[in-house]
Amino acid sequence: MLLLHTSSEAFDLIVPWLVLGATALFLLQRPLLLLLRAAPVLDSDDASITARAPSVGLLAGQLAVGVYGGYFGAGIGILMLAALGFMGFTNIHRMNGLKNWGGFCMNLVAALSFAVSGIVRWPVALGMAAGSIAGGYIGARAAQRVPQQVVRAAVAAVGVASGVWLLVRRM
Repeated sequence: MLLLHTSSEAFDLIVPWLVLGATALFLLQRPLLLLLRAAPVLDSDDASITARAPSVGLLAGQLAVGVYGGYFGAGIGILMLAALGFMGFTNIHRMNGLKNWGGFCMNLVAALSFAVSGIVRWPVALGMAAGSIAGGYIGARAAQRVPQQVVRAAVAAVGVASGVWLLVRRM
């Protein structure tokens, strides 16, 4: 609903900052977690470890991530990875799987909202859906074959480059 009621000019002003903000959170998640020391590690290889119930703050953060994802899909993967890191996840491959599932859920809700509004151009939307599904599967498989630090560096580099490009393009 936010996107449907935001002017193009306002959206163009907001977008670079959304991407750069999501990238900053991704880059700062580990130092902030060390500072806060509040989040348990949720993805240990020890099967006996169970996750604790999320705090109200984490649930509010996840709601904000969902709203952001519905409003602005670009950069949502970086933001979801940052949010998962704040929740205590450390394994980038597991985080990628959860990110893909969360992205699917957010995009489904957003797509249904747009479809009901009548603004969807179906041939374009179906082509984008097919590409997104294929890219999600191929990207997840490829990322699992790459060391975690390389994946993290690539995510950060794409986020910074995208944000800067969007800022420069506005000038």
